[in-house]
Amino acid sequence: MAMRKKFEPALKARIALEAIRGEKTLAQLSSEYGAHATQISKWKQELVQRSGEIFAKPGNSRTEERQELADKLHKAIGEITMENNWLKKKLQILG
Repeated sequence: MAMRKKFEPALKARIALEAIRGEKTLAQLSSEYGAHATQISKWKQELVQRSGEIFAKPGNSRTEERQELADKLHKAIGEITMENNWLKKKLQILG
């Protein structure tokens, strides 16, 4: 059984860019880098599909938006809990 060759992300990007340029065929790139032509084609498609992320504004990713929302909600829950506890104490004092 052949051992799989691992490619660093930067190398994958470089190979995908070469595939996009079209100066060499997938077979030539495959021979040159030792990656299967099908895999190079997948890297090329992924690079094209995700290229817009490179130019997205920092801080606008969905993960960061979700984290900000979660932080705001946790803060609100904490404030409501404190208010509720304060009101319970005042209610007991007033009886």
